[in-house]
Amino acid sequence: MRVLSATAAMLVLCLSQNALAVEGDRQLFPAVGAPEVGRLVIHAATDLEAMRPLVTDFQQLAPGIAVEIRDFVTNDLFRDVATACAKEQETADIILSSSVDQLVRLANDGCAQPHQSIETRRVPAWANWRDEIFGFTFEPVVFGYDKRTVPPEDVPVSHEALVDLLRRKAEDYRGRIGTYDISASGIGYLLAFYDSRQAPTTYGRLIESVSRVEPVIRCCNNEVLDALANGQVRIAYNVLGSYAYAAMRSNPALGIVIPQDYTLVLSRGAMIPSTARNSALGRRFLDYLLSQRSRDVALRSSFFFAEDAPLPDGVEGPDNLIESGVGRPIRIGPALLAAQDEIQKRTFIDSWWHLIRPYSTPDLRLFAR
Repeated sequence: MRVLSATAAMLVLCLSQNALAVEGDRQLFPAVGAPEVGRLVIHAATDLEAMRPLVTDFQQLAPGIAVEIRDFVTNDLFRDVATACAKEQETADIILSSSVDQLVRLANDGCAQPHQSIETRRVPAWANWRDEIFGFTFEPVVFGYDKRTVPPEDVPVSHEALVDLLRRKAEDYRGRIGTYDISASGIGYLLAFYDSRQAPTTYGRLIESVSRVEPVIRCCNNEVLDALANGQVRIAYNVLGSYAYAAMRSNPALGIVIPQDYTLVLSRGAMIPSTARNSALGRRFLDYLLSQRSRDVALRSSFFFAEDAPLPDGVEGPDNLIESGVGRPIRIGPALLAAQDEIQKRTFIDSWWHLIRPYSTPDLRLFAR
């Protein structure tokens, strides 16, 4: 009995010390339950706080495995993996990114390893491409709003309603709408591109309306939501539901809208790169991410939405996004290559900036890079 107690005490001590050791943008979860016998290296464009519960749970199944995460902006991650692939240089064991179009392009260019297992066979067809790119989350794209400054009658319940609001009350919301700089954010670009495909007329009217109220432009989800939380903006357009819900849980003044005309649904992707340093560890973590155990942890603590689960408390919308027809999954597959066509992408971003830049409130850090 004393041996068991000592082992349990050691495990608790390791868990309590599993706060990250930080070195630049590399962050380390030390091995748990045993001396380090291996190290999983993850390169990711995702929120560390969302990944923390999944990493620590994985380590309960993998004693002695340390986990090192290097955090990237989506565009920088894409360039890093593409360069390693072209030069045949070792890179991370697994790549995680919300910009699944960039992962599909990498796989199409021969920069991914296929993986098949019991877990991969359970992935929905729309979230698996060639057994090389796998979606491991279910994340609606939502509007966030500040309950303190947006009266109930102004809460936009659809893209059309947001257009109407900004035309009727332009002065009330001038400088108070937050969104991405799609030239700096891969996920921002992907969501804008798919908005333009889902409802071209509505999208054109929406971007025109947003541009005329001098939007606040930020690089990524968390910075847009930070601007919402600190009162700089009143409505955040096209943020991922998981990040928005995490922000709402820590700040009850924030609200979330599931657009009722259509709601894009993203599944952030995982890929084993062709030049992975330790592909066996990468595959082991990939199988964990796709497992029911991981999905249960993610639903409670990380990403909060699932295809077969009701919406989280406080989020208004249909009981089932897919069955209702409101949810429109962004299918992981060759159609995403259109979003990565260089000429089309440059034209799309240039057109967006032509409307947005003369009126926007940019993040000046973006121009200092």
